[in-house]
Amino acid sequence: MSDSNNSKTHWKTLINPDYIGAYALPDGEDLTVTIDYVQSEEVTGSGGKKEVCTVAHLKGHKPMILNVTNSKSVHKLYGPYIEDWAGKDITLYASTTKLAGEMVECLRIRPNVTARKKPKIEAARFAKAIEAVKGGTYPARKLSDQFDLTPEQRKELKEATKQKEEA
Repeated sequence: MSDSNNSKTHWKTLINPDYIGAYALPDGEDLTVTIDYVQSEEVTGSGGKKEVCTVAHLKGHKPMILNVTNSKSVHKLYGPYIEDWAGKDITLYASTTKLAGEMVECLRIRPNVTARKKPKIEAARFAKAIEAVKGGTYPARKLSDQFDLTPEQRKELKEATKQKEEA
């Protein structure tokens, strides 16, 4: 296994928690997400203790429990009413806080929303996309707009576009 963090698995991902945590951020990078809705819910903690928490449901990600610190951060961005937070972007980052005398990882919300990073595209999916570009069933522009392509992938896309135009 390679030493890069991309190929390593954080142990917390194996226990499938119901809520997003700092462990879920790729290589400790910021993650910009969209709030679907926010509501008060009963949450069961790791010791089986139940408590009512404010929970932000995120599009395409696990929900996030909003503590007071994070709720204040969203308030500063979008106002005090949770109904106004739906459809809004927030940028998450990993931090640490003291809990029961111990420093633990936590999620925090940046005071400004950062632009979303385009995802990388896996080699097999890229190869299929190139064939679709050559066949005229997928626009090259859409591929480059949706994904963060490597210089080699950009070159291959340019060649595929040229082949399609010559056909």
